[in-house]
This record gives sequence, structure tokens and C-alpha cells, in this order.
Amino acid sequence: MDLLTLLLENKLADHLIFPETINASWLAEGVLQLIPHVPHEGKSWSLVISAGIHGNETAPIEILIQLLAQLADGTLPLKNNLLIIFGNLPAMRTNRRYLHNDLNRMFGGRYLDFPLGNERSRAAELENIVSRFFAEPSVSSANMRWHIDLHTAIRASHHEQFALLPAQSRPFSDEFMQWLNDSDIDALVYHRSKGGTFSHFLHEKFGADSCTMEMGKAMPFGGNDLNRFQRITDSLYSLISSSQIVARVKSELKHYQVIDSIIKSDESFQLHIPADIMNFTELPEGFDIASQHDRHWKIKFPAKFILFPNAKVANGLRAGLLLALNEKNN
Repeated sequence: MDLLTLLLENKLADHLIFPETINASWLAEGVLQLIPHVPHEGKSWSLVISAGIHGNETAPIEILIQLLAQLADGTLPLKNNLLIIFGNLPAMRTNRRYLHNDLNRMFGGRYLDFPLGNERSRAAELENIVSRFFAEPSVSSANMRWHIDLHTAIRASHHEQFALLPAQSRPFSDEFMQWLNDSDIDALVYHRSKGGTFSHFLHEKFGADSCTMEMGKAMPFGGNDLNRFQRITDSLYSLISSSQIVARVKSELKHYQVIDSIIKSDESFQLHIPADIMNFTELPEGFDIASQHDRHWKIKFPAKFILFPNAKVANGLRAGLLLALNEKNN
């Protein structure tokens, strides 16, 4: 039986065996802590790598399964502390983004504002697990804390692979920014305000360098061409094994700033854009992009680009982001 099937059937913990050089502990369903018996000499990392926070974003889940297989057979050496998280397993099993509420809006204690359900209990559980992980003596003594939360986007993008950085409570390390650059993603998007995402929670609560990494368009299990994500995969492997990352080969990384969030407040909300519009589409000045009974959103310089437009979100949630391209990219 393949590892993905074992994960979805909650049998992975019974079948996955790691080398004696790794201390492996299942902390909850879909959450695996891996600590090397011999600490890495020199600079060390404590890493959290998560996937499946949205259950229908499958490519990152398949990549983490491959990563675990290589750690188990010894072809990928573990040099740094690692917490692997498969986020929303009930949603994965039904190929849905979530069952009751969007898990990636519930962190930092915001789950208390949501009704009881699958995602509320999982958000509380993951917050507790991450707290315990970073309290481990070997984990807390590492030089760096990083979190990579792997996603795929609902719609196609002009920049297929990009990362969103949470609003900074402190500057991101030079090493983290260089790693993002060398992973060969196309763009970085900088948030200016706090949010309920998993990556923001780890940055704000634990001082981790963190990002939400979008790897492409969401596809069903088995429909992903994982070769398209090979550079990101290789970059993750380099983190885990403390091996040298290959330098960037794509053109210069683009940098965007979030200027405004379009928040849907009621069922009068409408988006005035084509259903197939791509992320990072540039819109003309004055374009009436969205409206509801008490407000219109219009394109106004410098926020000319749209990201994650989605009129189907629940009331009170973000229905899109308006971005400005940083001056150095103009």
C-alpha cells in the first residue's frame, strides 16, 4: 500500500519506520516530529513544514509524502529538527478545501470565534503541538526557527510559484530571504497587517521565519506534475539535510506589497471581474473591482494587481487582495 493511501486511511504511523539515527514521534494524526540523535555541528535549524491546511491542495501533500519516504529509507539524511504537519485530513479525504470553516483563518486563537467543528478543533490541536515542539530542549536551542506552509492556489497565476510573508514582528533573516530567492519561486508578497494564517501564527508567537508558499494551481490527487515543483522540493531537502542549495536560475524575483484587503461582509457582495482571471492580473486605474451594499472597491495607484479573488468566501473573510509592485521591480 502506498504512503499516501496509508496517510488518508490513518495507517501511516503503523507502517513508516525510520533509521536509528532519527528519533521519530507521532504527536497527533498526520503530525510527525523527527529529531536527529546527533545534533548537527554548526548552524542548526528547527523546521516546521506543513501541507494540506486546505484539504484539496494536493501537490504539497504528495511532495511531503516523498520527503518522508526518503527520510525513512535513509536517502535523505536528517540534520535538523523537523516537524511535519498534514493539516486537514478529513478535508483531504473528501477533496474539499475544508469541512466547516477555513482552517487557515483560525490561528492565533481566532478559532475561538468560530463554531465547533473539524477545523476549530484542529486549529487548537496544531497550536498546542507547535508550542510543545518549540519547547523541546534540542528544538529551542537551534540557531534558527523556520516554517514553510505549502499550498496551491484556487486559480492560475501569472506568477505560478510565489510566497506570502506575514506582517513582520521582526525582520526576516538574511538566510531565509536568500533561501526563498534560491528556491526559484517567481514572486514574494508582503502582508502589512496581522492575520489568522498558520504562517503568521508561527512568526508572531514563536519568532519563526515563515511563509505561505503557493506552488501552483490546485489539482486532485494524482493530477499533479511534481516535476514542476522540483526546485522547491530540492530547496526543502537542502534545509532538512543542511546541504548546499542550487543558486537561482530564473529571472529576478518580483516583490509585491499588500495595499488593501477586500472583505466580504454580506451576500450583496459581488466581484466585477471574469471568472477565469489570473492571480497577479494588472487592472486599469479606476476599475470597479468589487462591491457590496455599503462599499465599492476601485483600482487606485499603486494597488494595480489582484490576488486570490474569490466571491464564494464566507461573510467576514477576505475575498481578494490588492497589491502594489515594489518600486525596485518597476
